[in-house]
Amino acid sequence: MIGRLTAIAGLVLGAASATAAAPLEDADAIVERANLAAYYAGDDGRTEARMLITDGQGREQMRQFTILRRNPEPGGDQQFLVFFSRPSDVRGTVYLVEKHVDRDDDRWLYLPGLDLVKRISAGDKRTSFVGSHYYYEDVSGRLPTEDTHTLVETTGEHYLLEHRPIDADSVEFASYRTWIDRETFLPMKIEYSNDDGEVYRRVESLDVAEFQGYPTVTRTLVSDLAGGGTTEMRFRFIEYDIGVPADVFAERSMRTPPREWLERDR
Repeated sequence: MIGRLTAIAGLVLGAASATAAAPLEDADAIVERANLAAYYAGDDGRTEARMLITDGQGREQMRQFTILRRNPEPGGDQQFLVFFSRPSDVRGTVYLVEKHVDRDDDRWLYLPGLDLVKRISAGDKRTSFVGSHYYYEDVSGRLPTEDTHTLVETTGEHYLLEHRPIDADSVEFASYRTWIDRETFLPMKIEYSNDDGEVYRRVESLDVAEFQGYPTVTRTLVSDLAGGGTTEMRFRFIEYDIGVPADVFAERSMRTPPREWLERDR
C-alpha cells in the first residue's frame, strides 16, 4: 500500500494521533504521515483478529489469530508475529516478519504439521495470505520508495492519492488509488487497477475506534472484483505499549509460542 500503508492497517494495529489542520499539498508528505498513522501507533501492540473468507461461490472459511507487533522507533524497522489458533487445520501456524525500511522484508511461515519453517521469497509477497484475499505484503506493507505518489484531489474528508510501481514487472497492478482520512491519516479505501484501468481489487476500512488515545481500524474488507469473493477482518482486544521484548520475535517463538504475550491477561 502507500509506502507501508495497506489494507491490513487494522491487522497491524494501525492508528493515528495527529489531527489535520490546513491540508497538505505534497504527496510524499501525506504518504509519510499515513505510513506512521497506519503502522507505528505506540512502541508495540497486540490484537486478536477473526477473518471470514468468502469465495466466489459463497463458500465460507474462518481464520482466527493473534498479532504481536514491535517498532523500536517511529518510521523504522519493525517486527511482527502472527499466531493462528483456529480452525484446526491452521492451528499452530505462525507467520514472522522482519520489516525493513531500506530493503525487502524478511518473512517466514511455520507449518506445524511438517515442523517446517519456510522462508517466503520476495517474489511471493503478493500471493494469498493463508487462503484469504489479503496478500503477504498486506501484513508488512510496501516501501515508500517502491512507488511514485501523486495527490489527485483534496476533499473535506480525504486526500485522494494515486500510486504507480517503479518496477512494474514486480507486481500485478498498474496503479492504485488511496483515500486517506484527513483527520486521522488512516486509509479508508484502496482501489487497485490493471493495465486497462479497470479496478479489480478493493480494500476498505469499515470501522474505526479509539484505543489508548489512538484511532484504530477495527474492521476491514477486501473485495476481489474480478474473480468474486471477499475477506472481512475484525479486530478485538487491542492493546498498545505492552512492553513486548525484542527476543519474542525470533524463530524459536514460531515453534514455542510465547504464551505470556499471547494471553489477554498477562
